[in-house]
Amino acid sequence: MASPDDKFNDKDSTAGMSAEEVMQKFDKESDKRNLTGLWDKLVSFICIAFAVFQLYTATFGVLDAHLQRAIHLAFGFSLIYLLYPGRKSWSREAMHPLDVIFAVLSVSSALYIVVFYNELVLRAGMNTEFDFSIAFIGTLLLFEAARRVVGWPMLTVALFFMFYAFAGPYMPGILAHRGVGMQEMFDHLFFTTEGIFGTPLGVSSTFIYLFILFGSYLEATGLGKLFIDLANAVAGWAAGGPAKVAVLSSGLMGTVSGSSVANVAGTGAFTIPMMKKLGYRPAFAGAVEAAASTGGQLMPPVMGAAAFLMAEFVGVPYIEVVKAAVIPALLYYIGVWLGVHYEAKKYGLKGTPRDQLPKFGKLFMEKGHLILPLAIIVYLLVSGYTPMRAALWAIALTLICSCLRKSTRITFKDVVRGLIEGSKGVLGVLIACATAGVIIGVVTKTGVGLKLATALLDLAGGNLLPAMFFTMITSLLLGMGVPTTANYVITSTIAAPALVQMGVPVLAGHMFAFYFGIVADVTPPVALAAYAGAGISGADPMKTGVAAAKLAIAAFIVPYIFVLSPELLMIDATPFTITFACTTAIIGMWGVSIAMIGFCQSKLNALQRLLFFIGGLNMIIPGAVTDAIGVVILAAAFFWQRMNKNKGPIENHGEDL
Repeated sequence: MASPDDKFNDKDSTAGMSAEEVMQKFDKESDKRNLTGLWDKLVSFICIAFAVFQLYTATFGVLDAHLQRAIHLAFGFSLIYLLYPGRKSWSREAMHPLDVIFAVLSVSSALYIVVFYNELVLRAGMNTEFDFSIAFIGTLLLFEAARRVVGWPMLTVALFFMFYAFAGPYMPGILAHRGVGMQEMFDHLFFTTEGIFGTPLGVSSTFIYLFILFGSYLEATGLGKLFIDLANAVAGWAAGGPAKVAVLSSGLMGTVSGSSVANVAGTGAFTIPMMKKLGYRPAFAGAVEAAASTGGQLMPPVMGAAAFLMAEFVGVPYIEVVKAAVIPALLYYIGVWLGVHYEAKKYGLKGTPRDQLPKFGKLFMEKGHLILPLAIIVYLLVSGYTPMRAALWAIALTLICSCLRKSTRITFKDVVRGLIEGSKGVLGVLIACATAGVIIGVVTKTGVGLKLATALLDLAGGNLLPAMFFTMITSLLLGMGVPTTANYVITSTIAAPALVQMGVPVLAGHMFAFYFGIVADVTPPVALAAYAGAGISGADPMKTGVAAAKLAIAAFIVPYIFVLSPELLMIDATPFTITFACTTAIIGMWGVSIAMIGFCQSKLNALQRLLFFIGGLNMIIPGAVTDAIGVVILAAAFFWQRMNKNKGPIENHGEDL
C-alpha cells in the first residue's frame, strides 16, 4: 500500500493545485493521454461504437452472458491501452508503439471468445493448448490494464490470490488446499463465467455502463453547478455557510458520482477556496470536502456503482439495496453537518451575506427541471423497473428535459461528447470488475472465502463484536487506494461472509464491509480523498486526513449499529421502529459530533468531551436501557458546559485538530 510520502514530498508541493491537477495526481483513472489528430478520432470512434453497442443491447436485449461481457471487455481493453500510457515518463500527447501492440493483443484475446464461441461451448472442459495460450495472454494483459487504471493496490490483491491458488499445498493450517494447475486455473478464469467474465463484469456490461452514461449527461446539463448553487441558497448564509454548502452539494453530487476523488475535485474547486476565505483552517477545509465527497459513495441511488453488485451478490432486487442505504447515508451526512456547524461556532465563522447568494426560487424556476431525471429514475426503480430499463428512460429524459430551457439545452455535439465521456468514464469500473473476477475465480476454485471467514471467526472467538472489529480492520486495509466497486468486491468476498456465518442478515453484513471499504478514503495513512482535498487547500495531508476521519466518525459507528439493529436498513422494520431508531441515532450523532469538535456553547474540557461521546454512543446503540443512559449523560454534559464562564467562540484558530 502507498504511504503518504509517495503522494507528497512536502506540504508546499501541492498548495493551490487545480481540480484537474488533483485528479491527475490522486485519481489514476484521470491520468489519460491528451490525443490529437488521427489517434483522437480513432479513440472517439471506439468510444461511440462502445456506447452504441451498450445502448443497443440494453434496448433490444443483451447477448449471451459470455459474449456480452467479452465484447464489453474488448472495448475496454482497446481504450485503456490507447488512453493510459504504461509509464509516467511516456508522453501524454503521442502514442507509444508498445501500447498499440498491447491493445491489439488484448482485444484479440477477448474477441477470441466471440469468434470461436460455439466451438468453445462444444468443447467446454476440454480446452486446447492454444486456448490456454489465449487465456494466459489475456489474463496478463488484464493485470497490466488494471495496473495502469486502478493502480497497484488492486493488482496486488489479485496477484496474492493467484499465488494462493498455486501454492495451496504449501499453505499452513486451515488455508491449505490441493492446489490448482496453471492451465486449469487460467482456463477457469478465462473460459467460464466464474472468473474474469463473472458477475462483476456482467453487472458492468449492463447496469453500470448505463448509469455512468446517465451521470455523464447529467453533468453535461450543468447539474453539478446547480447543486452547488442550490446548496448556497439553502445553507450559504448560515454559520460556517461554505462548509455546509460543501456538505450539501457533495451529498447531492454523490447521488450520481461514483468517485470520492472526482467529487472532491469537482465540488472542492468551488467550496474549499470559499471556506478558506471565510476563515476555516486549510486542513479542516480540505477535510470537510473529503468527508462529504466520500459519503457520496454511500448515497443512493448510484453508491459508487457497488449497489448493483451488492444486489447481485446478496440476491435481492436493486431497490432493496437502495432502500437499505438511505438512513445510514443520511446519518453520515448529519454527522458531518453537525461537525462543520460546531467548528463554525467554535471559531465564530459567519456565513455569506444573503444578498450575495443565489435565490432558491429563481434557481429552481430556471434550472429545477434538470433534477427531474434523477427523481424519475428513483420513481422507476421503486415502481419495479429493472435498473437497466430505468437508466435507459432516465438517459432519454435527461436529453428531453435539457431542451426545456435554452440555457441548459444539449446540442447534437454534446450528445456525441456524452457518449465519448461515458465510455471513458466506465473504464476504471470495467477493469476493476474484470480484475475482481480473478479474485472470485480463485475463491470458487479453492474455497478460500469460507476458509478466511472461518479464520476470522476463530480469531474473534465466535463473538459478534470482535468479529465486526476484525472485519472492519480487514475492510479498511483492503479499501486503501482501491476504487469503490473493486473494494466492495474484495471486502464482500473476504470479510462479509464471517458476519453472515454469525447470523447477521446478508444485506447488513455486506453493507458493513462496504462502508468500511469506502471510509478508507478518509482514513490515514492512505486517505486518497483527504489527500485530494489537501492538494486543493494547500494543507498538510496527514492533518487533513485526521480531521476528515473525525468528521466522518458516523461511518465508523453507524455500521455497527445497523448490524445490531437492522431496522436502520429497513430490514424487518415498522414505521415506528424506524422513526424511533433514527431519532435516537440523530441525537447520538449530535453528542458524538460535539465531542469530536470539542465545542458546544463553549470550549469543552477533556471530561466533558468524554461525557458527550459516551452519551452520544449510548443513544446510537439500540435499546431502551442504553437510550436512557445516553439521555442522562448527554443532559448532564450539556448543562455542565452551559455553566462554563468563557462562552462564545475561540479567538485563536491555530492548526490544532
